[in-house]
Amino acid sequence: MTELLAGLSVSRETHDRLRVLDALLVKWNPAINLVSRTTVGAAWQRHILDSVQLFRRDPFGHWADLGSGGGFPGLVIAVVAQEKRPEARITLVESDQRKCAFLREAARQIGVTVHVEQQRIETLAPLDADILSARALAPLDRLLGYAHRHLAQGGVGVFPKGAGWRVELDAARKTWIFDVETVTSMTDPEAVVLTVKGLRHV
Repeated sequence: MTELLAGLSVSRETHDRLRVLDALLVKWNPAINLVSRTTVGAAWQRHILDSVQLFRRDPFGHWADLGSGGGFPGLVIAVVAQEKRPEARITLVESDQRKCAFLREAARQIGVTVHVEQQRIETLAPLDADILSARALAPLDRLLGYAHRHLAQGGVGVFPKGAGWRVELDAARKTWIFDVETVTSMTDPEAVVLTVKGLRHV
């Protein structure tokens, strides 16, 4: 799966930073439960590389990640962006105080700059983000509500979804009008990455 990193042509420094994140996750997870205990041992593929594939090569000024938890995909995006989009701002939104502490400390140890917002998504002032991501946070119809609040005009939502993505897509279309691009996940053949544009209410 390291071809994901090769496809982005990332430097050895970026690769090493992601390895530091992997080690920090293993260290902190027993105390905070950042990810499922059953997946922490396979975090490089299940969480880090799964997040790497969400990085978009087209220019962006502000990327916001909702429900960042253990840093997926937000911290991973920040690591790749430091090399590929060093001028971009990365905002991580997480309501849990302990997880926010992890995000700030992990960013410091990895050597990336992020802004951590310890607030609920629903009450946070609109972020005006060019790209909005969320992983394992909520069903698509609810994610699109968050996207409608926090995306800049013309912004893009990037949402990884599991095997039941078609059901979520059908449900979301009852409330929202949007254009969507569906790409099979590079880490799970039954999962997809949904790229959503042109979002508006029905």
